Amino acid sequence: MSVVLVTPAGYEPLRRTISHLRAQTVMDRLEIIIVAPEAARLDLREAEEAGFQSVRLVEASRLNSLAAAVAAGIRQARAEVVALGEDHSFPDPGWAAALIAAHRQPWAAVGPVVANINPGDLISWANLLIEYYPFLEPVTGGVRDLLPGHNSAYKRSLLLDYGEKLEGLLEAETVLHWDLRDRGHRLYLEPAARTRHLKALPLSCWIPLRFYCGRQFAASRARNRGWSLSRRLFYSLSAPLIPLVRLVRALRRLELGELPPGLRWRLLAAMIFMLLLDGTGEMVGYVLGPGRAKEKLTHLDFQVHRYLRVIIPA
Repeated sequence: MSVVLVTPAGYEPLRRTISHLRAQTVMDRLEIIIVAPEAARLDLREAEEAGFQSVRLVEASRLNSLAAAVAAGIRQARAEVVALGEDHSFPDPGWAAALIAAHRQPWAAVGPVVANINPGDLISWANLLIEYYPFLEPVTGGVRDLLPGHNSAYKRSLLLDYGEKLEGLLEAETVLHWDLRDRGHRLYLEPAARTRHLKALPLSCWIPLRFYCGRQFAASRARNRGWSLSRRLFYSLSAPLIPLVRLVRALRRLELGELPPGLRWRLLAAMIFMLLLDGTGEMVGYVLGPGRAKEKLTHLDFQVHRYLRVIIPA
């Protein structure tokens, strides 16, 4: 299996993720693809000496689009299965073996269950419940309509079939999952594959992040689904209802999570605020398109390693 990782600033942001990949039970079957600007200057001795099947560099001239960088890594991967990784997502030792085993079945994509690595943190819970609530542990596996974005594994040949459209679909993986299903493929959530997720950003970063997430998703959805102006206007006017629907669905997961009771009401307030920002972004994105959402989101995503609040064992 190939694992695609993107870094804007050398090896250091990837160090913790690489340490967890090094602990995989099938480490010697993993090809690590690192996408970075000025790749020749990246010091990969630590990764290269870890015992992976191979460690390869892909140079991206500009990292103003995370989707473009990931697409470049996918195109250079050699394995039949390619997994997407993040510098703030840390897989358990059996993660890779479980994804590889599941891909022996005809699933187009296989996703892991997601755990909160920082359960005492309000922002971590708000992020997980907004973005990953259908995949939070404990959860049963099976065929799903969607899988965790930036953390799932795909059959590489199916992604390459998209050609130049791949980058646009990766801008909002929900849209990619919908398109795979439209083509008759199935997605599978594998409980034996588990990753611990951390999104330790201050609230000042969350405000633009949630707005631009909504705008990017709406613009990508409308463009890739070929929506007319009238349909985009209809969804823009309907966008204020979306935060309520998402809030109700996400809050159902609270009974199953590790949330300390003292955080409950503060979390509710934070989620309402963030979902309203997300919905506002969708209203704008359906009508005006993405604007600079792609560049803004890429910048914010690469800030996560600067705000790590917990120490993760190697």
